[in-house]
Amino acid sequence: MLMTNEIRVGTAFMHEGQAVIVQRMLGQKSGRAGMVTKLRVKNIVTGGTMDLGLDAGEKFDEVDLVEKVVKLSYIDGEDFHFMDQETYDDITLSKEDLGDNAGYLSPDDDYEVNITYYNEKPVGIKLPINVTRTITYCEPGVKGDTSGKSLKPATLDTGVEVKVPLFCNTDDRIVIDTRDGSFVERAKD
Repeated sequence: MLMTNEIRVGTAFMHEGQAVIVQRMLGQKSGRAGMVTKLRVKNIVTGGTMDLGLDAGEKFDEVDLVEKVVKLSYIDGEDFHFMDQETYDDITLSKEDLGDNAGYLSPDDDYEVNITYYNEKPVGIKLPINVTRTITYCEPGVKGDTSGKSLKPATLDTGVEVKVPLFCNTDDRIVIDTRDGSFVERAKD
């Protein structure tokens, strides 16, 4: 069984008799009835997407997915081409299939990812928890502002926008948590 608080991008579960996979975390809202987690999910079988609101404490059956280790070879428009590390087969997933994970992938990366299969059909990927990206644009940092409490928007080399502390500048390499897109630290390399 899978609880609502264990659901992340790339998690697959059964909802109302349908196998769905999470593409995007839309946020959480607390109210009188309790915490509600909003998700954008894709039906694995039909390919249709929908937004869900799940109450805290709900339980779901997990969907059995098979994982294969792959590396990103290249990006062709909206298609991401991966190479299976055992058979050297080319596996293609669309940007829509990857959901939020597409913003953390670049052909220059050297890390391996896991493609998840449902009934021998590729449906999504699982990234490493932390990835290192370069900031291509953000407002200049203010000297002495190292508290890390206030955040500003920054555009990464893959085009995705994340929130970073005020001390970050353009061309800084930073570590991002792929589960929620949050800033972890400056890269040590």
